[in-house]
Amino acid sequence: MSELSLPLYRIGELSKMAGVSPRTIDFYTSLGLIEPERRSAKNYRLYNDETLHRLKRIEQLKKDKLSLDEIKASMAIWRKVSSEQVSDKLMDLQLHLEQLQREVQEIEPVLSQLKPQQAKQVFKRLVPQTAACVEALMLLLNKGGIM
Repeated sequence: MSELSLPLYRIGELSKMAGVSPRTIDFYTSLGLIEPERRSAKNYRLYNDETLHRLKRIEQLKKDKLSLDEIKASMAIWRKVSSEQVSDKLMDLQLHLEQLQREVQEIEPVLSQLKPQQAKQVFKRLVPQTAACVEALMLLLNKGGIM
């Protein structure tokens, strides 16, 4: 393997790294959920880092109670999404977050003039909603395999 080439893994290596059995990798390969990058001179299937990420995503989706057919459909959809589409969506989210930051800065002077009891009531209502939004974003990013 040259210094510039990406690492490739045989089934045993990949299974240890992904925390699944070699039989699981064989099964997922037969279903078309994953595919080897290429074969070695001795005809071993060789898998790349992308396959490792796919295996981890498959296992996460299984934990979320999706069937293998549902997982296969989900993976097919992700394959169709271009990096440009993802980039555009992330840019839209960034712009929206910047707008939200501006709005928060606009209400900060009002919030700073509230009496302690009033501020406590406002934050009591605000914090769970804000936390839920942040949690939802993190969940989406994690399920998307971005992070």
